[in-house]
Amino acid sequence: MKRREFIQQTAAASALIGLGGMGLTSFAPATKKITILHTNDVHSHIDAFGPDDGRNPNQGGVARRASLIAAIRKENPNTLLLDAGDIFQGTPYFNYYGGELEFKLMSMLKYDVATIGNHDFDNGIDGLYAQLPHAEFDFVSANYDFTNTIMDTHVKPYRIIVKDGIKIGVFGLGIELSGLVDKKMYKETKYLDPTEAAQEMTRILKQDEQCDLIICLSHLGYNYRNRPEKISDLKLAEVTKDIDLIIGGHTHTFLKKPTVVKNSIGENLLVNQVGCYGINLGRIDFYFDADKNKAANGKSIIV
Repeated sequence: MKRREFIQQTAAASALIGLGGMGLTSFAPATKKITILHTNDVHSHIDAFGPDDGRNPNQGGVARRASLIAAIRKENPNTLLLDAGDIFQGTPYFNYYGGELEFKLMSMLKYDVATIGNHDFDNGIDGLYAQLPHAEFDFVSANYDFTNTIMDTHVKPYRIIVKDGIKIGVFGLGIELSGLVDKKMYKETKYLDPTEAAQEMTRILKQDEQCDLIICLSHLGYNYRNRPEKISDLKLAEVTKDIDLIIGGHTHTFLKKPTVVKNSIGENLLVNQVGCYGINLGRIDFYFDADKNKAANGKSIIV
C-alpha cells in the first residue's frame, strides 16, 4: 500500500500522528492495528440522560456504550477497553448498591483495566474492597501504596496485554488524596510522587518488559492553568519519556481529539480525556509497521 493511500484510510477523524522519534515521511505501510477505547469519570451514570436533561439530552448510558463497543470490536478484534477512574458516586445506583452494579456492568462490557479515582473511596477503602469480587478486570496504580491496608496485593502497578503480537503495557496513576478525601476513608494508603512512579514504570515496561506500546491511565487531571506547580497529564507528558498515550480523568475535560505533546526528549505522545458521565467514548487507533514503528489517530465518540 502506498503511503498516501495508507494515510487516507487511517486518518478518518484526525491527522495521523507519528509517535516516538519517527516522522511520517519514514512510515512504512501498516501491518497491525490496535484500538484503544476508554472512559473516565462515569460516576455511576448507568442510564442515558433523558430528552429533557439539560446539556446532554438522549446521551450516554451503559446499554448504548455496550452496543458501540461491540460494533468496534467486531471491526477490530484487537481492541482494549480502559477506564481512568471515578467509577463510583453520582447517582442513586451507587447510594443503593455501593458500586456492585457499576463493576458488574463494566465486567459485562469486558473492560480490561481501570485505575482508581478519588471518588472510588467514597464508601471507604473497605467499601471499595467489598466490591472487588464483582470486577472481572484489573485495577492498576503505581503511586498508591496499599501496604497495611485491605487493598494490599489487589491493585497492581501495571498490566501487560498482548494483542496480535503487540505487547502493551498499562500502568495507573492517582491524584493526591489528602485534601480531597477524608483520611479515614483511605486509611494507610500512601500517595507516591506520580512523576517518579511514571519514570519507574516506563523504565520497567520499555527496557525490562520490551513493550511496544505504553499507556498511562491517569486520574491526575488534564491541566491546572491557575496552579502550574500541580502535576497534571500535560505536565507529566512533558517531563517523562516512553509513554505513548495518557488517558486522563478527574477534571471532566471534554476533548474532541487527543492533544499532541512533546515529551522530555522531544518525541510525540497523545493525551486524551472524554469528559464525564459516559457521554463520550474515547477511541485511539494505533498503527504498527513491520518494524513496529507506530502512528496513531483518535477521536471522541458521542454515545
